[in-house]
Amino acid sequence: MSTINLQEVHDFLVTIAHRAGEMITSAKPRQTDAGQKKNSADIVTETDQAVEKMVTIALQEKYPDFECASIPPPLILPIALTNQTPVMGEETYQPGDKLSDKPTFIVDPIDGTTNFLHGHPYVCVSLGLAIARTPVVGVILNPFTRTLYTGIKGSGSWITDAEHDHVRLPLRVPEPLPDLSTCLVAVEWGSDREGNDYEVKAETFRKLCASKESGGAMVHGLRSLGSAELNLCAVARGDLDVYWENGCYAWDVCAGWVILEEAGGRMVGSMKGDWEPMVEQRRYMAVRAGEGQTGVVEEFWGCVAGRVEVGFDGVS
Repeated sequence: MSTINLQEVHDFLVTIAHRAGEMITSAKPRQTDAGQKKNSADIVTETDQAVEKMVTIALQEKYPDFECASIPPPLILPIALTNQTPVMGEETYQPGDKLSDKPTFIVDPIDGTTNFLHGHPYVCVSLGLAIARTPVVGVILNPFTRTLYTGIKGSGSWITDAEHDHVRLPLRVPEPLPDLSTCLVAVEWGSDREGNDYEVKAETFRKLCASKESGGAMVHGLRSLGSAELNLCAVARGDLDVYWENGCYAWDVCAGWVILEEAGGRMVGSMKGDWEPMVEQRRYMAVRAGEGQTGVVEEFWGCVAGRVEVGFDGVS
């Protein structure tokens, strides 16, 4: 049995995130340079690929294997010995790739690529570590606003920016969550704009916004901001109350998952009854800290207008 020091990993990921951030802010993307992953709403740039290559090389050089230890002290978790640190990254992922119980770095070189391409600064590099398929370290940097979010399982999550110097999340004492009518909710349309899941999303969004008299939840507002990881950070901060998503991958949620839960938030599945989601299942919902989490989750599940087909969960 070997061990890994999560604080040491965290510190190294922060260094790598800043290096990636410099690559991102110095790039000059053009829409004519962007390739298509699936369709015109799902794009990739040369910067995505360059950042992921840099991150992957740095991680594999730093962590080619792990040294043995016995009983783990704080911030150290037991892991299986490996010859090379696995890395799951967006630009190198192949359909069918699965997470194992081995320690795995889960990397999104640019989360918010569409924003990046259009010059909208809601963009981040996301670096996470999962052990036994459980997110344990998360580092997320928005290089344009110079906002850094970090989290270590069992040790809290933090923000550093122009106004905060390593301040613990959430940023204010969480208010109760009476029901969805008090909530600001983040959703994303995703890259697939037809078929069953698109229709489920559209009808769910309608029900969330509709008045209570017409059977809706009358939420304060819906926001579609374009970065899953930054959405999770906003829920962790307390700026957003709920984030519901179908179609993300592990690299879209791993780092933010740690930051959210260490801030008192909760990650559940997007479909009714899924209280124990897996990091790679592609169906998620995040709720901020505060009394009333369970009630808001169950009310939201009641607004989901059908069953999504993408991904999997523990209830369908």
